[in-house]
Amino acid sequence: MAINLEIKLRRANKIYYEGETISGVVQISSPTEIKHDGITLCMEGQVNLTISNKNVGIFEAMYNSVKPITLLNQFTDLASSGKLSSGTTEIPFELPLICTKEPKVLYETYHGVFVNVTYLLKAEMKRSFLAKSVAKAQQFIIQYRPSQPPEKKTEVNFSISPETLQKTAKERISIPRFLITGVLDSTETCVTKPFTGSLTIHHTEVPIKSIEIQLVRVETCGCAEGYARDATEIQNIQIADGNVCPKVQIPIYMTFPRLFTCPTLITKNFKIEFEVNLVVVFGDDYLVTENFQIVLNRTG
Repeated sequence: MAINLEIKLRRANKIYYEGETISGVVQISSPTEIKHDGITLCMEGQVNLTISNKNVGIFEAMYNSVKPITLLNQFTDLASSGKLSSGTTEIPFELPLICTKEPKVLYETYHGVFVNVTYLLKAEMKRSFLAKSVAKAQQFIIQYRPSQPPEKKTEVNFSISPETLQKTAKERISIPRFLITGVLDSTETCVTKPFTGSLTIHHTEVPIKSIEIQLVRVETCGCAEGYARDATEIQNIQIADGNVCPKVQIPIYMTFPRLFTCPTLITKNFKIEFEVNLVVVFGDDYLVTENFQIVLNRTG
């Protein structure tokens, strides 16, 4: 006997803000009449923290800081034990999206490597000992309400040459001569808008093989006793291929991937920060990297 249980939300995009009410129906379909021992719905929101393998055993005092942080934990009975007729039965539900315990705020949904912020609805139809219970989980997304954008964005000018690299004087002698200048429209930007700017190659002794833009997430898990900080690449976009013409302005344009980025978040137990690397690969595979710390927000 095939029993199908689904959680259908009223909002098709599954995106909600803190303080709203999430609503929908638990839909149960069966070709025959079924007996059950109760139908329940649980709403969970958690921050799951993981310490990378290279840090395991280093900070024994961090044990408490890597425990999951509960943001939502609500349980409700949708139906007491009884019978459901054949066909499709829909049971409506409504739950408030409010964090009543510390930190008393719902963080944005985020899927990282060492930090994950997830929100789930879990429905279960309990059945007798001889019949198997039926369960279903449905993820939904929490976002911050858009805030007012800053009145004026501050451009960031940069210049890359052998003199600007963090090298010793002896090492700089062997580095090919080059000069790259550019501008970033802003290092503080909205996650739904592109990261933009431009750069110009003025001259280079060695032909350029590739120019790339890397988006990096920096996740920190820890507390006052110690912390583990790990940087991982989210995406890499090539903005120039081969030896580009000098004095030609090359645009920088990068969109932020949904769920793998979120507004910059700093709490007492963890941090989610972001950086952008400008990578220039020369023909002899010599690599030059310029790092920019960026701040992501959610503005209207």
